[in-house]
Amino acid sequence: MTDTERLYYTDARLLTFTARVVERADDGRRLYLDRTAFYPTSGGQPHDLGTLGGVAVVDVIDEDRRIAHLLAEPLPDGADEVTGTIDAARRHDHMQQHTGQHLLSAVLHERHGWRTMSVHFGVEASTVDVDASLDAVTPALIAEAERECNRIVTEDRIVAVSFEEAGAAAGLRKASEREGTLRIVTIEGIDRSACGGTHVRATGEIGAILLRRVERVKQGTRIEFLCGMRAVARARRDYEALAATAKALSIAIDDLPATVAALQEQTKESDRRRRALEAELAAMHAHALYDATPPDRAGVRRALDRRAVRAAEGKDASEAMRAKALAYAMRERALFVGVVDVDGGASSLVVACSDDSGTDAGAALRDALATVGGRGGGSSRLAQGSAPFERVNEVLVALGVRS
Repeated sequence: MTDTERLYYTDARLLTFTARVVERADDGRRLYLDRTAFYPTSGGQPHDLGTLGGVAVVDVIDEDRRIAHLLAEPLPDGADEVTGTIDAARRHDHMQQHTGQHLLSAVLHERHGWRTMSVHFGVEASTVDVDASLDAVTPALIAEAERECNRIVTEDRIVAVSFEEAGAAAGLRKASEREGTLRIVTIEGIDRSACGGTHVRATGEIGAILLRRVERVKQGTRIEFLCGMRAVARARRDYEALAATAKALSIAIDDLPATVAALQEQTKESDRRRRALEAELAAMHAHALYDATPPDRAGVRRALDRRAVRAAEGKDASEAMRAKALAYAMRERALFVGVVDVDGGASSLVVACSDDSGTDAGAALRDALATVGGRGGGSSRLAQGSAPFERVNEVLVALGVRS
């Protein structure tokens, strides 16, 4: 078995090459070459795309000593030598993201002692997971790390590749478990890492580095980053979103945080006032219903209130029915059953009763629902549940508010 010579190890900017076909598999859709510039998925970095002999390469797989090229269709028979062409935009983007990650990880480690535990290179954004708690990774420290990374980018420091024996390779940010010869990627004055990926020649080629979302993960904290044209495109989209929002509010972009905070407080106050008014209205309706409901032989006023609503109104209608039930049950010898029939869904029920009603609301509702496959329960004074729409009448009969 012939090892594949990895041309990208020494020249990540090589985009066109010729190679000899040494083996075909899977009816000619899996190709092995004596050498290749195609980078296989490895170390978190996605594989290259491009063509071999004019046929699209859809995947590149690292098989340890060999690299397999998966083609969209079989290579024509008789082709013993092929020309490979790498998708230049994808390759350069991956070079920017990967070198940017090395720089970011080095800055986080040097400035704050945060070690990078894992890396993920995504289609739109990439992430590093560091061994720090979410509380420790403050917005101020993220902004500081972003500034430091971009400062080093503007210094256009050399990014060099060397091959060193594992036992003699000193100063690595993360010790390598590999033996033999290591491929070392060095960013002048800041980082030395064992890595097989593709990288730019100097930090200036990384372009802008943008740090965004920070979230807690199992092994610490995840930091989202974008480099180069990804960062530019994301910053443009962010600006356009902010500009559109500011325009809608007729304010300057810089005034958005204070304005949004004020609007949130206004919304909370409006919600409080709305809930208070709804409670007053529910009490008025409940008292009117109580007065209009004649007592039964035991002197208990058993009231039924039923509404049919659309699905979008279901939650609000149920909350209003609950408020009415509570208000009704504040009167003497009172029992209230409320039903909200949601279009296309189950019916929700609420049962409320006064202390002197002689009824345990939770027990009564559970018993009534048990016969129709419904669910629910609650306290002796207030209970809630749901039942299939077509069987609600059975529940109401069991509760004594419908014959």
